[in-house]
Amino acid sequence: MERNTLLIVDDIEINREMLKFIFEEQFEVLEAEDGETAIQLLEEKQEQIVLMFLDVIMPGKSGLDVLEYMVEKKYIDYIPVIIITGEASADTELKAYEYGASDIVYKPFTPKVVMRRTMNIIELFSHRIDIEKKLEKRTKQLRESREKLKKNNDFLINALSSVVEFRSLESGEHIQRVKYYTSVLLKYLVKFYPEYELSEEDVELIISASALHDLGKIAIPDSILLKPGRLTQEEFEEMKKHTVYGCDLLEKFKQEEDSFYRYCYDICRYHHERHDGKGYPDGLTGENIPICAQIVSIADVYDALVSKRVYKAPYEVNEAARMILEGECGVFSPQILDCFQLAKEEFFQATQTKLSFADVG
Repeated sequence: MERNTLLIVDDIEINREMLKFIFEEQFEVLEAEDGETAIQLLEEKQEQIVLMFLDVIMPGKSGLDVLEYMVEKKYIDYIPVIIITGEASADTELKAYEYGASDIVYKPFTPKVVMRRTMNIIELFSHRIDIEKKLEKRTKQLRESREKLKKNNDFLINALSSVVEFRSLESGEHIQRVKYYTSVLLKYLVKFYPEYELSEEDVELIISASALHDLGKIAIPDSILLKPGRLTQEEFEEMKKHTVYGCDLLEKFKQEEDSFYRYCYDICRYHHERHDGKGYPDGLTGENIPICAQIVSIADVYDALVSKRVYKAPYEVNEAARMILEGECGVFSPQILDCFQLAKEEFFQATQTKLSFADVG
């Protein structure tokens, strides 16, 4: 519906008639002699009103009262207001502008000047609203494109990580479980350790990237990957190289070094590093280990402990937690262990109830 109606609000009839005379050839004109009537007309005709002339001093609700109401209802966002007054204090003027009035015109006014100022304001508001609508439409398109890209990326990531699981003869849900545990740990890390400065987008990217933590196992020979017994020292050294092989694969697929690639790389390479420097492949210590890799590391260890593998039976959840907290699976940072303590009941519930992980991340 096209906006082509002016609302003139003034308790003095001659003032309303003067403004009506100026604009009645170009606009439909509505009149109100007090604030209550103005509010009623706003409620009924808000979609048609293109601009309001508003007197300040009126019986009952004043012009400022009407402005305050328009702010509450957000009408001021798309209906410009020109204050018309014989005199106004500096405080009244300031208050009117603070409420969002577009202009103040003093009585008596010159018709041509009022006409020009009015048309300028209508044009500016129309242009602004048009820009906002285009921006809103573009934002929606970008959001939809981003969601579509994320779904496509998730599909490719899950497909690639499933190849690893297929080769490892794992259950097919290890990746989804690690993503779930990662998301729970990140929830507590963001809440209690803001110094890591992880945004909502960072959290989403880390959860997605966690699916590729074991990507390098694709390059490990079956004789080692599927061996049911304990690995020899030589075999273990080869198995440890999956952290490097994964990064080599990522490097070949890299299109640009954005945040997602960095998280994928760091998680692939460093998820077996330990706080005390006794991990691999680089022997990093403390906070030299990227926080994303630290989070995925403990999620991966917990799932490995409570899951059946070709070389071991699953541990009971409390025993798995004890082993992690007492350092039997390597040393984790105090912050990460704190998050694990906070998250472990959610971990236990997911493990014991066989929570479905199909939609995680």
